[in-house]
Amino acid sequence: MGPLTRLFALGLGLCSLRHLTPTPHAQEVRPIYFDYNATTPLDPQVREAMLPFLDSVWGNPSSVHQIGRTARAALDDARYRLAELWGCKPSEVVFTSGGTEANNLAVFGTARLRRDRGRHLISTPIEHHAVLHAIQHLASHEGFEVTWLPVDSTGRVAPEDVVRALRPDTILVSVMAANNEIGTLQPVTEIGPLCRERGIAFHTDAVQAFGKLPFTNIHQFNADLVAVCGHKFFGPKGAGALYIRSPLQPQSVQVGGGHENERRAGTENLPAIVGLVEAFARGVRPPVFPETPLREWTQRLATAAAAIPGVTLRGHPQERLANTLAFSVAGTDSIALMAALDLEGVCASSGSACSAGSIEPSHVLKAIGVPAVEANALVRFSLGRENTEDEVRRVIELLPEVVRRVCQTDRPKG
Repeated sequence: MGPLTRLFALGLGLCSLRHLTPTPHAQEVRPIYFDYNATTPLDPQVREAMLPFLDSVWGNPSSVHQIGRTARAALDDARYRLAELWGCKPSEVVFTSGGTEANNLAVFGTARLRRDRGRHLISTPIEHHAVLHAIQHLASHEGFEVTWLPVDSTGRVAPEDVVRALRPDTILVSVMAANNEIGTLQPVTEIGPLCRERGIAFHTDAVQAFGKLPFTNIHQFNADLVAVCGHKFFGPKGAGALYIRSPLQPQSVQVGGGHENERRAGTENLPAIVGLVEAFARGVRPPVFPETPLREWTQRLATAAAAIPGVTLRGHPQERLANTLAFSVAGTDSIALMAALDLEGVCASSGSACSAGSIEPSHVLKAIGVPAVEANALVRFSLGRENTEDEVRRVIELLPEVVRRVCQTDRPKG
């Protein structure tokens, strides 16, 4: 029984489980994992690359003795290797504990560094909470002012709206490359030059982009700061990185040591860093999430979902991640939908995995104008390399009945 089902059984759902009995064969097959935007399994070859650093090379890279120096050499090698993959200087690579820390360092560190130049920030209301909450904190507690860019009904920002929002005291613009909930892509390559020509730092949360979009080098984002997270492309959890265009030096948001060239305090997680770099080398160029057949499969799922009464597709129909499909269902909520799918052996998401178990309406859907009652009933399918056509066919077959049962159970009696 999955975690959402357990929550549901404890009374957090709005339906009765007796109405959501799975079909007889639902639990006889392996689960269908349609939640690759939340996390991916560790690639066996990445795990193999990490093993020596869990056993033989276990020293602290900051120690000056020979065991520490061996670890330092491995850390330096990882940094040089990632810099080569990115097409940047090794000094522009900062290893972090994941995407949240990378985004926090970019937002907090840059805003605090440049606060003497101005205190105006620009972002979007559909950012991941790692960015959204950081900017909200700066506005609420540190005297910054924020302009939230409008997004259209598909979740896209218009570059001309960025230009209109810029002010003489603007010091940072943050726009994500790809939305984690609805998959919509942003025109970051157009936004970056608009900021650079005015001397304004531009940050993009590219956590969902790597491994899913074609990658040439880190400069394709036209950003001064780019956040990366390893477990989104078959690397280990607990490993991320932040590209920082030289000579920008954001203030550290952690204190307690001079690690990562004074930009991040804390002993480096060498096994995870090695895994991150190995995963990047194996899974980003070319992307480990193949455009074909994933786009075809999500389109088939979209066609099937759109034919179900009460279902509305969300996100941009073309400018979106090929592996991602999002839709809302009228007359129910995400917890009930996730529980019903889980009972059928389908692992899906209500959007952001960091909010699992929450019954709060999706902030992304609310930002694109979806009424709260429907924003509280978001389903996200995000496919990956282990999925099969048979699994897609199976979900297409069961989805109408799942939606019907859940909505029927939620319908008021009398």
